[in-house]
Amino acid sequence: MKKIHYLIATLLCATMTACMDFDWDEHQPNGTETGNPYVQDTNVVSIADLKKQYATVIDAGSYKQVDKTMEVKGVVIGNDLSGNIYQQVIIDDGTGALVLSIAQGALSGVLPLGQEVLVELNGLCVGGYGKQPQVGTPYTSSTGNLGIGRMSRFTWQGHHRLLEKKAPMAPIEFDQSKMKDSNYKKDFCGKLMTIRNVRFAAADGKAVYASENDPQTGGAVNKQLVGINSNQLVVRTSTYAKFANKPMPQEAVDITGIFTRFNDTWQILLRDESDVVPHAN
Repeated sequence: MKKIHYLIATLLCATMTACMDFDWDEHQPNGTETGNPYVQDTNVVSIADLKKQYATVIDAGSYKQVDKTMEVKGVVIGNDLSGNIYQQVIIDDGTGALVLSIAQGALSGVLPLGQEVLVELNGLCVGGYGKQPQVGTPYTSSTGNLGIGRMSRFTWQGHHRLLEKKAPMAPIEFDQSKMKDSNYKKDFCGKLMTIRNVRFAAADGKAVYASENDPQTGGAVNKQLVGINSNQLVVRTSTYAKFANKPMPQEAVDITGIFTRFNDTWQILLRDESDVVPHAN
Protein backbone atom coordinates (compact mmCIF):
# COMPACT_ATOMS: atom_id res chain seq x y z
CA MET A 1 0.00 0.00 0.00
CA LYS A 2 2.87 2.38 0.84
CA LYS A 3 4.36 1.73 -2.60
CA ILE A 4 1.03 2.58 -4.25
CA HIS A 5 0.76 5.82 -2.27
CA TYR A 6 4.33 6.72 -3.18
CA LEU A 7 3.68 6.03 -6.86
CA ILE A 8 0.54 8.20 -6.84
CA ALA A 9 2.38 11.04 -5.10
CA THR A 10 5.23 10.80 -7.60
CA LEU A 11 2.84 10.94 -10.55
CA LEU A 12 1.01 13.93 -9.08
CA CYS A 13 4.24 15.82 -8.58
CA ALA A 14 5.33 15.06 -12.13
CA THR A 15 2.00 16.22 -13.48
CA MET A 16 2.05 19.46 -11.49
CA THR A 17 5.61 20.18 -12.59
CA ALA A 18 4.72 19.57 -16.22
CA CYS A 19 1.77 21.98 -15.94
CA MET A 20 3.85 24.84 -14.58
CA ASP A 21 4.59 27.40 -17.23
CA PHE A 22 7.94 28.61 -15.91
CA ASP A 23 10.36 27.80 -13.12
CA TRP A 24 10.98 31.29 -11.75
CA ASP A 25 13.38 30.15 -9.04
CA GLU A 26 15.62 28.62 -11.68
CA HIS A 27 15.30 31.12 -14.50
CA GLN A 28 15.02 34.40 -12.65
CA PRO A 29 17.34 34.26 -9.64
CA ASN A 30 18.37 37.90 -9.94
CA GLY A 31 15.19 39.33 -11.44
CA THR A 32 17.09 40.05 -14.65
CA GLU A 33 14.65 38.35 -17.03
CA THR A 34 11.35 39.93 -17.92
CA GLY A 35 8.14 38.12 -18.68
CA ASN A 36 7.09 34.57 -19.32
CA PRO A 37 8.23 33.09 -22.66
CA TYR A 38 5.45 30.50 -22.45
CA VAL A 39 2.63 33.07 -22.72
CA GLN A 40 1.06 32.48 -26.15
CA ASP A 41 -1.53 34.30 -28.25
CA THR A 42 -4.05 31.45 -28.25
CA ASN A 43 -7.22 33.49 -27.65
CA VAL A 44 -6.48 37.19 -28.12
CA VAL A 45 -9.44 39.53 -27.64
CA SER A 46 -9.51 43.22 -28.42
CA ILE A 47 -9.49 45.67 -25.54
CA ALA A 48 -12.84 46.98 -26.75
CA ASP A 49 -14.35 43.49 -26.54
CA LEU A 50 -12.80 42.90 -23.13
CA LYS A 51 -14.39 46.09 -21.79
CA LYS A 52 -17.76 45.01 -23.16
CA GLN A 53 -17.49 41.56 -21.57
CA TYR A 54 -16.73 43.06 -18.16
CA ALA A 55 -18.79 46.26 -18.48
CA THR A 56 -20.97 45.46 -15.47
CA VAL A 57 -18.12 45.10 -12.97
CA ILE A 58 -16.20 48.01 -14.49
CA ASP A 59 -19.15 50.36 -14.10
CA ALA A 60 -19.83 49.09 -10.57
CA GLY A 61 -16.26 49.72 -9.40
CA SER A 62 -15.89 46.01 -8.77
CA TYR A 63 -13.93 43.18 -10.41
CA LYS A 64 -14.20 39.67 -11.76
CA GLN A 65 -11.51 37.05 -12.14
CA VAL A 66 -10.87 35.71 -15.62
CA ASP A 67 -11.35 31.94 -15.53
CA LYS A 68 -10.33 30.93 -19.04
CA THR A 69 -7.39 31.30 -21.36
CA MET A 70 -7.65 34.78 -22.88
CA GLU A 71 -5.10 37.39 -23.85
CA VAL A 72 -4.90 41.05 -24.78
CA LYS A 73 -2.12 42.53 -26.88
CA GLY A 74 -1.26 46.21 -26.90
CA VAL A 75 1.40 48.88 -27.22
CA VAL A 76 2.59 50.86 -24.19
CA ILE A 77 1.33 54.45 -24.34
CA GLY A 78 1.99 55.43 -20.72
CA ASN A 79 4.38 54.38 -17.96
CA ASP A 80 6.13 55.66 -14.82
CA LEU A 81 9.06 57.40 -16.52
CA SER A 82 8.38 60.82 -14.97
CA GLY A 83 6.82 59.56 -11.73
CA ASN A 84 3.39 60.97 -12.57
CA ILE A 85 1.95 57.54 -13.36
CA TYR A 86 2.53 55.27 -10.37
CA GLN A 87 2.80 51.47 -10.61
CA GLN A 88 0.71 51.39 -13.74
CA VAL A 89 1.29 50.80 -17.44
CA ILE A 90 -1.29 51.78 -20.03
CA ILE A 91 -1.57 49.83 -23.27
CA ASP A 92 -3.60 50.45 -26.44
CA ASP A 93 -4.44 48.05 -29.26
CA GLY A 94 -6.22 50.53 -31.50
CA THR A 95 -9.69 49.54 -30.29
CA GLY A 96 -9.25 50.90 -26.78
CA ALA A 97 -6.87 51.43 -23.89
CA LEU A 98 -6.37 49.47 -20.68
CA VAL A 99 -4.60 50.17 -17.40
CA LEU A 100 -2.36 47.39 -16.10
CA SER A 101 -1.91 47.79 -12.33
CA ILE A 102 1.42 46.36 -11.19
CA ALA A 103 3.07 46.67 -7.77
CA GLN A 104 6.51 47.33 -9.22
CA GLY A 105 8.75 50.35 -9.71
CA ALA A 106 10.86 51.40 -12.69
CA LEU A 107 8.42 49.82 -15.13
CA SER A 108 9.46 52.21 -17.89
CA GLY A 109 12.85 50.50 -18.03
CA VAL A 110 11.36 47.28 -19.41
CA LEU A 111 8.09 48.69 -20.77
CA PRO A 112 9.07 51.86 -22.67
CA LEU A 113 6.65 53.75 -24.88
CA GLY A 114 6.04 51.72 -28.03
CA GLN A 115 6.78 48.35 -26.43
CA GLU A 116 4.23 45.75 -27.53
CA VAL A 117 3.19 43.31 -24.82
CA LEU A 118 1.02 40.20 -24.70
CA VAL A 119 -0.88 39.69 -21.43
CA GLU A 120 -2.42 36.38 -20.34
CA LEU A 121 -5.55 37.31 -18.39
CA ASN A 122 -6.43 33.86 -17.03
CA GLY A 123 -6.24 34.15 -13.24
CA LEU A 124 -6.08 37.95 -13.23
CA CYS A 125 -9.01 40.26 -12.54
CA VAL A 126 -10.71 42.79 -14.78
CA GLY A 127 -12.48 45.62 -13.01
CA GLY A 128 -12.96 49.32 -12.69
CA TYR A 129 -11.70 52.06 -10.42
CA GLY A 130 -13.99 55.04 -10.87
CA LYS A 131 -15.21 53.27 -14.04
CA GLN A 132 -11.69 53.27 -15.48
CA PRO A 133 -11.02 49.73 -16.81
CA GLN A 134 -8.06 48.03 -15.17
CA VAL A 135 -6.40 44.63 -14.96
CA GLY A 136 -4.97 43.58 -11.62
CA THR A 137 -5.82 41.55 -8.55
CA PRO A 138 -8.25 42.06 -5.65
CA TYR A 139 -7.48 44.79 -3.16
CA THR A 140 -8.94 45.48 0.28
CA SER A 141 -9.00 49.14 1.27
CA SER A 142 -8.33 50.49 4.75
CA THR A 143 -12.11 50.65 5.25
CA GLY A 144 -12.55 47.00 4.27
CA ASN A 145 -13.95 47.60 0.79
CA LEU A 146 -12.94 45.20 -1.97
CA GLY A 147 -11.87 46.49 -5.37
CA ILE A 148 -9.41 46.09 -8.20
CA GLY A 149 -5.80 46.62 -7.12
CA ARG A 150 -2.22 46.04 -8.18
CA MET A 151 -0.96 42.59 -9.02
CA SER A 152 2.33 41.56 -7.45
CA ARG A 153 5.55 41.76 -9.41
CA PHE A 154 5.78 37.98 -9.36
CA THR A 155 2.24 37.60 -10.73
CA TRP A 156 2.96 40.11 -13.51
CA GLN A 157 6.12 38.26 -14.52
CA GLY A 158 4.14 35.08 -15.05
CA HIS A 159 1.38 36.70 -17.08
CA HIS A 160 3.10 38.63 -19.86
CA ARG A 161 5.51 38.30 -22.73
CA LEU A 162 7.31 41.15 -24.45
CA LEU A 163 6.86 41.34 -28.20
CA GLU A 164 8.43 43.73 -30.69
CA LYS A 165 9.35 47.34 -30.02
CA LYS A 166 7.39 49.73 -32.21
CA ALA A 167 7.38 53.46 -32.78
CA PRO A 168 5.51 55.22 -29.96
CA MET A 169 1.80 55.59 -30.72
CA ALA A 170 0.69 59.05 -31.81
CA PRO A 171 -2.02 60.78 -29.75
CA ILE A 172 -5.48 61.36 -31.14
CA GLU A 173 -7.51 64.56 -30.83
CA PHE A 174 -9.75 64.88 -27.78
CA ASP A 175 -13.25 65.84 -28.91
CA GLN A 176 -14.34 68.57 -26.49
CA SER A 177 -17.86 68.50 -27.91
CA LYS A 178 -18.21 64.96 -26.50
CA MET A 179 -16.68 65.69 -23.11
CA LYS A 180 -19.87 64.73 -21.26
CA ASP A 181 -20.91 61.91 -23.61
CA SER A 182 -21.10 58.64 -21.65
CA ASN A 183 -20.32 56.42 -24.65
CA TYR A 184 -17.32 58.57 -25.54
CA LYS A 185 -16.01 58.13 -22.00
CA LYS A 186 -16.41 54.35 -22.19
CA ASP A 187 -14.73 54.06 -25.58
CA PHE A 188 -11.88 56.54 -25.15
CA CYS A 189 -10.98 56.48 -21.44
CA GLY A 190 -7.33 55.58 -20.97
CA LYS A 191 -6.41 56.73 -24.49
CA LEU A 192 -3.46 58.93 -25.34
CA MET A 193 -5.11 62.16 -26.52
CA THR A 194 -4.43 65.86 -27.03
CA ILE A 195 -6.65 68.76 -26.00
CA ARG A 196 -5.76 71.96 -27.86
CA ASN A 197 -5.74 75.68 -27.17
CA VAL A 198 -6.38 75.62 -23.44
CA ARG A 199 -5.01 77.51 -20.45
CA PHE A 200 -4.34 76.59 -16.84
CA ALA A 201 -6.74 78.57 -14.68
CA ALA A 202 -4.27 78.98 -11.80
CA ALA A 203 -1.20 79.79 -13.90
CA ASP A 204 0.40 83.08 -12.82
CA GLY A 205 4.06 82.44 -13.56
CA LYS A 206 4.68 80.97 -10.10
CA ALA A 207 1.95 78.38 -9.47
CA VAL A 208 3.29 74.88 -10.07
CA TYR A 209 1.67 71.68 -11.30
CA ALA A 210 1.53 69.99 -7.89
CA SER A 211 2.70 71.67 -4.71
CA GLU A 212 2.56 69.81 -1.41
CA ASN A 213 0.56 72.81 -0.16
CA ASP A 214 -2.15 72.30 -2.78
CA PRO A 215 -5.35 70.41 -1.91
CA GLN A 216 -4.69 66.76 -2.69
CA THR A 217 -6.54 63.51 -3.21
CA GLY A 218 -4.48 60.34 -3.23
CA GLY A 219 -1.18 62.25 -3.30
CA ALA A 220 -2.09 64.14 -6.47
CA VAL A 221 -3.33 67.62 -7.35
CA ASN A 222 -6.09 68.48 -9.81
CA LYS A 223 -5.69 71.65 -11.87
CA GLN A 224 -8.57 73.28 -13.70
CA LEU A 225 -8.45 74.61 -17.25
CA VAL A 226 -10.00 77.95 -18.14
CA GLY A 227 -13.62 77.63 -19.19
CA ILE A 228 -13.89 73.93 -18.32
CA ASN A 229 -15.71 72.81 -15.20
CA SER A 230 -13.42 70.86 -12.86
CA ASN A 231 -16.20 68.28 -12.48
CA GLN A 232 -15.80 67.53 -16.17
CA LEU A 233 -12.03 67.61 -16.76
CA VAL A 234 -8.83 68.29 -14.81
CA VAL A 235 -5.09 67.89 -15.27
CA ARG A 236 -4.00 65.54 -12.48
CA THR A 237 -0.38 65.59 -11.27
CA SER A 238 1.33 63.57 -8.56
CA THR A 239 3.34 65.50 -6.01
CA TYR A 240 6.10 62.96 -6.75
CA ALA A 241 6.25 63.73 -10.47
CA LYS A 242 9.62 65.02 -11.64
CA PHE A 243 7.95 68.16 -12.99
CA ALA A 244 5.58 68.69 -10.04
CA ASN A 245 7.35 71.88 -8.92
CA LYS A 246 7.64 73.41 -12.37
CA PRO A 247 5.49 76.51 -12.98
CA MET A 248 2.50 75.94 -15.22
CA PRO A 249 2.67 77.90 -18.49
CA GLN A 250 0.48 81.00 -18.68
CA GLU A 251 -0.01 80.99 -22.43
CA ALA A 252 -2.42 78.89 -24.46
CA VAL A 253 -1.13 75.32 -24.75
CA ASP A 254 -1.84 71.93 -26.25
CA ILE A 255 -1.89 69.21 -23.60
CA THR A 256 -1.21 65.55 -24.41
CA GLY A 257 -1.65 62.80 -21.85
CA ILE A 258 -3.45 59.68 -20.77
CA PHE A 259 -7.12 60.66 -20.52
CA THR A 260 -8.30 58.46 -17.67
CA ARG A 261 -11.65 58.88 -15.99
CA PHE A 262 -12.80 58.96 -12.41
CA ASN A 263 -16.51 58.33 -12.70
CA ASP A 264 -17.72 61.24 -14.88
CA THR A 265 -14.57 63.38 -14.65
CA TRP A 266 -11.78 63.21 -17.21
CA GLN A 267 -8.35 63.19 -15.55
CA ILE A 268 -5.41 63.98 -17.80
CA LEU A 269 -2.19 62.29 -16.67
CA LEU A 270 0.86 63.91 -18.23
CA ARG A 271 3.55 61.39 -19.10
CA ASP A 272 6.20 64.09 -18.90
CA GLU A 273 6.52 67.86 -18.82
CA SER A 274 7.09 67.78 -22.59
CA ASP A 275 3.44 66.74 -23.04
CA VAL A 276 2.52 70.42 -22.59
CA VAL A 277 3.51 72.62 -25.56
CA PRO A 278 2.59 76.16 -26.69
CA HIS A 279 -0.46 76.24 -28.92
CA ALA A 280 0.42 77.14 -32.49
CA ASN A 281 -1.89 79.83 -33.81
